[in-house]
Amino acid sequence: MPSTSTERVIHTSIYGHVSATPELFATLFEAHHERVVNHNADVAIFLINPAAGIDNETIENWRNLDEVQMPRMVVITVMDGMELDFDDAVMVANRVFDSVVTPYLVLHGENGTPIGTISLDNFETIDYSTDPKTIAHADAELEELVAEFREEYLEKMVEMEEGAFAAGILFPAIPVNPVNGLGIDIVQKYLSELPGSR
Repeated sequence: MPSTSTERVIHTSIYGHVSATPELFATLFEAHHERVVNHNADVAIFLINPAAGIDNETIENWRNLDEVQMPRMVVITVMDGMELDFDDAVMVANRVFDSVVTPYLVLHGENGTPIGTISLDNFETIDYSTDPKTIAHADAELEELVAEFREEYLEKMVEMEEGAFAAGILFPAIPVNPVNGLGIDIVQKYLSELPGSR
């Protein structure tokens, strides 16, 4: 019997300099790597490699989407051995894109490798270096370390209603390390908020 499902496939566009490996991320998120703005997409992911910054083409593509208020997120690659980190890339994104929010911060292992995230919403931590990943609540010391970041994040969120990302008015910046899977589930969670997503 033929399917009568009206499920729509979300069209995700990926933009970013070659140094941010857009083809790899397009595969990870079942997206389309685009060089020129696609106004018909449902959502746009802008990639930043902290070590390379943001090229003019990527900045121009972001600005071209302002007029259509497309849902957008910034994915920052947090690979092993990088000298520049997530916080540096967020500062650059705030300068050249619109104001972004950071719902999650990166946690590093003893050797400096990015291995986890902490939610500024509820202090939940995820350790991606274990199999399966370990979900826990931050200890008091870690809570204190991120308190200032959390306050800043919650201040920005006060003005936002539920569904602000899908409405194209909230731009989350998410750390992702494709090597150990860090942040991939977070990006997918945001994508699942879009109307018509499966």
